Formats: sequence, C-alpha cells, structure tokens
Amino acid sequence: MKKLSQYLKYFLILLPTTLIVAPAAFAQAQAYSGVTDSIALFQENCAVCHGENLEGAPQGTPLRGELRHGDSMAEITASIGNGYMDSGMPTWRDIFSNAQIRNIALFILETRADVNYETSNFEMPLTIPAGTIETELHNFRLETVVSNLNPLPFSIEPLPDGRLLLTEKTQGVSIISRGGEQSELIAGTPRAYDDIYRLDSRLDIERGMGWLFDIVLHPNYEENGWIYLYFGDRCDDCNAISRERGSPVSMNKLVRGKIEAGEWIGQETIWEANIEHYSASSDVAAGGRVAFDNAGHIFFSVGLKVQQRNHRGVQDLSTPWGKIHRVNDDGSIPQDNPFAHRDDVYRSIYTYGHRSPQGLEFDLANGELWGTEHGPRGGDEVNRLLPGRNYGWPLYSLGMDYDGTPVEYGKDLGIAFELSDIEQPVVDLTPSPAVSSFIISNSTQFPEWEGDFLVGSLKARSLLRIDIENNRLVRREILIAGLGRIRDIEQGPDGDIYLLLEHSAGGQIVRLVPVD
Repeated sequence: MKKLSQYLKYFLILLPTTLIVAPAAFAQAQAYSGVTDSIALFQENCAVCHGENLEGAPQGTPLRGELRHGDSMAEITASIGNGYMDSGMPTWRDIFSNAQIRNIALFILETRADVNYETSNFEMPLTIPAGTIETELHNFRLETVVSNLNPLPFSIEPLPDGRLLLTEKTQGVSIISRGGEQSELIAGTPRAYDDIYRLDSRLDIERGMGWLFDIVLHPNYEENGWIYLYFGDRCDDCNAISRERGSPVSMNKLVRGKIEAGEWIGQETIWEANIEHYSASSDVAAGGRVAFDNAGHIFFSVGLKVQQRNHRGVQDLSTPWGKIHRVNDDGSIPQDNPFAHRDDVYRSIYTYGHRSPQGLEFDLANGELWGTEHGPRGGDEVNRLLPGRNYGWPLYSLGMDYDGTPVEYGKDLGIAFELSDIEQPVVDLTPSPAVSSFIISNSTQFPEWEGDFLVGSLKARSLLRIDIENNRLVRREILIAGLGRIRDIEQGPDGDIYLLLEHSAGGQIVRLVPVD
C-alpha cells in the first residue's frame, strides 16, 4: 500500500496487518470523504511523476513553486483535464470525472498553500516574530499588547482613549488598558456559556452556544455612550426544538447599552429573531459580525444557525439565518430596506444566500458594504454586498462539498435558479484560508495601504492585503504568514492596527508598528 499524505494519516489508524478505523476517525473520514478520495487519487495516479508531497520525481516536474501553466484553480483543472502530451503529461478528462479533477486540483492547491482539513491550527506554535516584517509597501514589526487571554476570543473594539473593549466567546466583556492589563469582566452583560463540546466528525473545532460575538461603538459614541453587543441568546424549553431534544437552543441577538463604573447598564434590544427560529446548532457558524454605515444604519450577520445538512431556510426570506440584516440604530426597520414592505419575511434582511459570514465592514469612502465568508472546501469569498441580492448558498459555490461533490443543494430543496441570479464574489479565495475579519484601511501610519482590505485568516494563520479597484481584484499580498489564527482585526482612532489571535494556550492582541 502506497504511503498516503499526512491528511490520510490523520483519519486512519494503521496496524501492521490490519486496518482499523477508530469510531471518531471513521466519522471524520466519512465527513471529509472528498478530501480523502482526492488524496488517494493523487497518490495512486499523480505521485509517481510529481511526488507524494508535490516535490517532483525523476520522470515528472514538482508542483511546488511557480507552475509553468498557471496556479489558479481554473488553470490547474485545465492542466489535469487537457494534459500536455508534448511534455509527457497525459489527458485525464476521459478517466476522471469533472468532480474528481476539481478535487485533485484542490488537493494540489491546499498542499501548496499548507492549508488542509487535518487541523484548524489551534495547536500550532504561536510565536510573535521579533524582527522587522518587510512587505511591498510598508515595513512593520509586531508588538504584543496583551497575552494569556482566554483561548476563544472573538472581538476587539478600540475606545477613543486608547483602551480596547474585548469579547471572549465563553467568558464575557472586559477592557484592555493602554498598558496591556485586562480588567475584570464587565458586570451585567448578557451571559456567556462555557459548556464546550466537539463533534466526532471534526474533533479539532470547539463548539457551544450562548457565546458572545462582536462589540462595536456607535459612530457618535463620544456624545451618546452607546455600545452595541451581539451574542448568542440561549434558552431552555422555549420552543419546539428545545422541548423535543431536551436541550438548549440559541439565536443571535443584538442589544445596546453603556458601561459605567465597570457595569453594563441601560440595555435595549435592537434586534432578535422569533423564538421558533432559535436553533440547537452550535454558535461556531453563527456569523456574529456588526458594522455601522455613515447614515445611522447598523448591519449584522447571521450564519448557519440551522440543523439540516442541506441548510434549508437560507434561501427562505421568512427565516433569519444565512442573511445579512440591516436596521436603524434604534432597531427600527429602514423604509428603503429591500423587503421592508413585506409581512411574510424578516424585514431586516439586506442580503441572503450566505454560508458562514466572518467579516463585515462598511466602506465609508465609497458607500459600500463588504463581507468575507467561508465556503466549503475552497470557495472562501470577499463579497460586495448589494441590497436584496442572493449570494448563492446552498445552491452554488466555487468550492466543492466535503464529500467530493459540487455544491448543488437546490436539487434537494426543489429550488430552480439561473447562475445570473447569483451574485459572484469579487475575490475567490481558493484554497480556503478560512478567511476571517477584515478592515478597509485608512490608517495614517500606513498611508500606502489607503483603501486596501487587510484580511485575516484562521486556518492559514495569515494576514492578507487585498487591493480592489472598481470592484475587481488588482493585487493580493501575504503580509504575515503562519502567525496564528486571526479572529479579529481592528483600526483605532489614531491609526493603530490591532490583530486578535486565538490559540489553545491563550489568546493575544498584537499591534502593527510601522518601521519605514
């Protein structure tokens, strides 16, 4: 039996004379059968020429470094399908299906980028580099603001005086001083629950419900003191699902309040879902991001808080999940919302068809809303979010499902559509880095990044700079590679840029310091 890559080793336990699959490993292998199948296809058919780890072989070329025929998903799938007979590369389109070719291409791209489905990199060493980091437009160093936070932080929000608000999913809200000291938890905020569990199909991802999400200041905070807090509102025995399962349910909820003398006071509910839509699924894919525009509106994301594998309800405007919502800062519905005058829908819906929204920002310079989103295997996205538009999930994706098939749940759901009905991403991030939060920089400390997207990633543990002009990708640069899982990125009033890192040994906040 040929040696398989590290992917497959993670799923299988090999003994000298027998193949034994442990229950948890078997569940994970089943859930990611498309990954394991593509590994096996590559090892059995391609490794003899290109090497088991893409390092090349005497009769073939390496697939690391620069590729002669291009390194995009489209170019690699074309190379596999069409072949190059004059250089000895056979044609595979008559042997492999289109789906198999796409899965092999994904394996090549994932291996080249060192991102895979063996781990989410919670355990990878987290070391803050000591020297200068040189990039195309600015050089900088990283300075640790605070370490030893809870392993599962979610959001930071700079205050006008240089302190930082911090939410930790399972803990609560605290304040980080300018000197890097963490306060006691703010009393009176919505409860954060810390009963963590894991699924056999993905043992490395911690799950739970009743978590804290984003925290943001009102644009006029210095005058009104309002702070907006987004969280998973959890309850027991409160709807049919919780009574049937005998377990709690939760759903995203947006409130605002003020902090005085270390206490959360004056809380008002800005948005909450109907209790029938509270779900028993984890908050891990709940979205949870919030952004203000410059006209008194607040946007917030609700991810896949739905149990069905085919994600029923994401295309249904009468459900809250898989949507970006918009309300006025007091919770009322803007009259120009795309569905504001319908009674059979959530009138707060701004866009729909989202899988797992991770970042949300309003570009004040151009008056546009933008979001980042997880695809399945491949297909992470940067989207310009236009009112009333459909972003495709679960009908269509540029990524592949984890079982190795194209994303086409519309067949199961009985939903017919035209591809022209689906808003396509401005930036397709394949292979998936597990894109996370982002900012649109206008920092005076980094003037050459003006208007650029600084985008964090979880699995790839990298910070990207993405230059988008006229809604088209112009340049993508890796600013920091292999740092740590970047959960949030924020810019302070003085132009400081902060990264919030999560890690099993403790979260950290670091600051980018220019050294040009």
